[in-house]
Amino acid sequence: MENKTIYIKTDDNKVLNEKYITWIKKIGDCMEVCMKIDGCVLKTSTHTICKLYNLDSYNKLNRKFE
Repeated sequence: MENKTIYIKTDDNKVLNEKYITWIKKIGDCMEVCMKIDGCVLKTSTHTICKLYNLDSYNKLNRKFE
């Protein structure tokens, strides 16, 4: 099976490599994503991905919760 790199677009148009995600917190129709090895502070040092603004990226991450 091929190891495929998946990129996620955030609400502020940053692109994240899924491989480096430390944790994801689902809040309603949005997700907060931490990329730091030593952790993040929610809403301060996390990246936001909302269903309304980035449906494709939201769906890619939401599959991890199913």
